[in-house]
Amino acid sequence: MKIGKVTHVRSAICTSNEHAIIVRGHNLSNELIGQVNFADHFHLLLTGRMPDAATSAVLNATLVAIAEHGLVPSVQAARMTLAAAPEAMQGAVAAGLLGAGSVVLGSSETAGRLFLRVEEEAKKNHGGDLQAAAQAVVTELRAKRLPIPGYGHPEHKERDPRVDALFGVSLKAGASQTYVNIAKIIEGVIPAIVGRELKLNVSAAIPAVLLDVGFPVHALKGVPILARTASLIAHLNEEIADPIGFALSYQATTEQEYTGTVPAGFKVE
Repeated sequence: MKIGKVTHVRSAICTSNEHAIIVRGHNLSNELIGQVNFADHFHLLLTGRMPDAATSAVLNATLVAIAEHGLVPSVQAARMTLAAAPEAMQGAVAAGLLGAGSVVLGSSETAGRLFLRVEEEAKKNHGGDLQAAAQAVVTELRAKRLPIPGYGHPEHKERDPRVDALFGVSLKAGASQTYVNIAKIIEGVIPAIVGRELKLNVSAAIPAVLLDVGFPVHALKGVPILARTASLIAHLNEEIADPIGFALSYQATTEQEYTGTVPAGFKVE
């Protein structure tokens, strides 16, 4: 993408005048408010199109699936930030989202790109054979000591229960199963290459079902970010009523083991 070449400011998302607000060609007050759910509105904002029934079902399901995840680091960061700055919920939400990278939240995007890579590899080098392509791609990742995004989970050693739930929604909605199939094929080739099973987790299921309804790959990370924002607001509302932010900080302090050097005569308490 070239940056700095455009001199005329433009956007196709929204405009307004004295009488109306137009969002992606729709009158916000007359056509959208009370007429569409938020996930469908998100899809409209993102793509300029109202989702069909399959896309709506899948997108809504993915947002529900990934919203809440307990006291994960992003939630702890948000709660401790609110404890320190109770007047700034927006700052606390931002603190919880800043770690959306390759390990947490961003892994949905990297898993989606993995599926697209396997699809392209099959077309270019394996005569359309997805299993051969998956073997080649996973072997390369393994040789480079890179993770296989979307596979394996610290708690769900069997397949993450959200995976089959999302795949079920996708199938029932009549979505294409192209990327769901690729995701399953990758899961099947992993044991022989890695030496152990790594089952599908929700970060692979989300891009699989979304790509199968034509969701843009560049926006895949936005789905878990949007979902977790809802959860962060819930946690921060609870933090206001029943605060644990300083308790989280205190527990980290009490569990800390100092491993640095100390001056002569200083005793670590």
